[in-house]
Amino acid sequence: MTDLFVVERAAELRDTLHRYAHAYYTLDAPLVPDAEYDRLFRELQAIEAAHPALRTADSPTQRVGGAPLKELTPVRHVVPMLSIETETDTTEGGAIAFDARVRRKLERADDAPAIEYAAELKFDGLAMNLRYESGVLVQAATRGDGEVGEDVTHNVRTIGGIPLKLMGDAPAVLEVRGEVYMRRDDFEKLNERQRAAGEKTFINPRNTAAGAIRQLDPAITAQRPLSFFAYGLGEVQGWSDMPATHAALEDALATFGLPVCEHRVIAKGAAGLVEFHQRMAGLRDSLPFDIDGIVYKVNSLALQRELGFRNREPNWAVAHKYPAQEEITQLLDIEVQVGRTGAITPVARLAPVFVGGVTVTNATLHNQDEVDRKDVRIGDWVIVRRAGDVIPEVVGPVLERREGELPRFDLLARYPVCPVCGSRVVRGEDEAVARCTGGLICPAQRKQALLHFAARRAMDIEGLGDKLVDQLVDGGIVNTTADLYKLGLLSLANLERMAEKSAANLLTAIEKSKDAPLARFIFALGIRNVGEATAKDLARHFGNIDAIMNATPEALLEVPDVGPIVAQSIVNFFAESHNREVVEQLVAAGLKLPNPNAMEAASSALAGKTFVLTGTLPTMSRDEAGALIESHGGKVSGSVSKKTSYVVAGEEAGSKLDKARELGVTVLDEAGLLALLGDSSA
Repeated sequence: MTDLFVVERAAELRDTLHRYAHAYYTLDAPLVPDAEYDRLFRELQAIEAAHPALRTADSPTQRVGGAPLKELTPVRHVVPMLSIETETDTTEGGAIAFDARVRRKLERADDAPAIEYAAELKFDGLAMNLRYESGVLVQAATRGDGEVGEDVTHNVRTIGGIPLKLMGDAPAVLEVRGEVYMRRDDFEKLNERQRAAGEKTFINPRNTAAGAIRQLDPAITAQRPLSFFAYGLGEVQGWSDMPATHAALEDALATFGLPVCEHRVIAKGAAGLVEFHQRMAGLRDSLPFDIDGIVYKVNSLALQRELGFRNREPNWAVAHKYPAQEEITQLLDIEVQVGRTGAITPVARLAPVFVGGVTVTNATLHNQDEVDRKDVRIGDWVIVRRAGDVIPEVVGPVLERREGELPRFDLLARYPVCPVCGSRVVRGEDEAVARCTGGLICPAQRKQALLHFAARRAMDIEGLGDKLVDQLVDGGIVNTTADLYKLGLLSLANLERMAEKSAANLLTAIEKSKDAPLARFIFALGIRNVGEATAKDLARHFGNIDAIMNATPEALLEVPDVGPIVAQSIVNFFAESHNREVVEQLVAAGLKLPNPNAMEAASSALAGKTFVLTGTLPTMSRDEAGALIESHGGKVSGSVSKKTSYVVAGEEAGSKLDKARELGVTVLDEAGLLALLGDSSA
């Protein structure tokens, strides 16, 4: 049986890594250094390796990360753009360990000839796929989530270094993989122009390049000097004399007129990798562009195919990072930021220090545990690290320079209430993050709370998306979810890009949401640790919202699958008078909150059975199938595990079907589900 802490830690890691990946790849605003992401990623990998049942289809270990922007056309990659493993041992040991892994997988004896590698720079830019057909550039797409990227052809055409037509006898189809980046001198010139025009300057080359590529107007992209290096392939058709090695492949790309970096070598064994890594470390600061490490690839394409992949990464390549850039400065104070989900993050206020190419005055301290582990105190001289990341971090104190006995920082003692809304700040048992409990009224959480409330599986208010929520909140029109039910046609129609018909449709959707059942309303409140299944259990057990609001921890623990952490989350949420007031306002606004979950079940034919639904069923939606199962006493889960009784699969079933087969779980189609009901009730 998997320990509850391990289950919750895995879920927390998945959520955190998804948030970090979204901020890094989609928003171009990284929240943590790469080293912190890598550490959490490895921790999640270790948990899933020890407890395979916790490996979910949406785990970051099962995918590359990121998502296409809504404004750009999605492009599905014929050959996925996978990431490569990061070797964080920045000493020569990182190269030696990679060579040893490759030799072991190829079953090479210690006295066998050295393996040949292609070693090249790891650029700090934006991965790009260029598709050429009959030698002509027809499409450019970002990596996105590795499977689906964004069409940015209109912007890539403005990059002078990328040929619109290849030279020589190009293959019928050639997808070129590479990196769009901005040179340091071009970046400085761009900022000089920005300052001269009285406009804001950019933070660093990497984010400036990424932002330029995602512009909707190519005229803006053309004003930002971008460059490109090619280093690999995607789909290829009609290349009869394709090279047999990676190094020769890059030579061939250069003959087609594509820019290929000159800083690359063919290295023999671990010694060759170490030599190149050390040599480029000495040249790093003098390069005209930013790098954060070296990429090693087995040179032979045949050996690459033999070595293959594991999960999301090739066995034949690794990114060997350099030590992060560090400086020393004084920690002047520790304040907090309130995130969109209520997370209270301690932030170091620093004496200004120039590190990693920018002047740093703030750095994240992540959470109380990290503050304690690093033992950083206000007044300390601290080491600050920044290596190509927007958000720097405090590594630790310089103890030799500590003057006297400085007091330790206690987040809950200094910030017992949220600095934004005044609600209590709590930290759950075995949780690293402290949180504001004012979910429905906290301005810092307001937009996220509204979007969650309106989601399809919550109150299902169609038409209430990100941009409209931004307008409603920023304009002071909506402060809490209850305010949605006070909106009028005139207030909506006056909003930018809101036509009268759209406003009327939104008001209709809001009115329709008043019929949402109790379980969906409970889920819509956004109570921490309360998902759809728990919301249904609460509705079934208590019957109405008043009973849930007034339930004691002991009463909540009587609900199936509700443990101490979930129970405390519910108690904390309703302990805030602000949250209770908003719920009362919602009920007063006319929400009916019917509770079909509390109705007598059609039968107990499926009692004790857990079902997972996947794919498209012939005559029922998955919601209808789920309701049918629950009406006969069964339970519907969102993930497949050894405890799953049946998986009901329709057309285009995804990874859940594969997982069921892997675990030997019985798979039914819609007819099989109906037959099961018939057989069980006969």
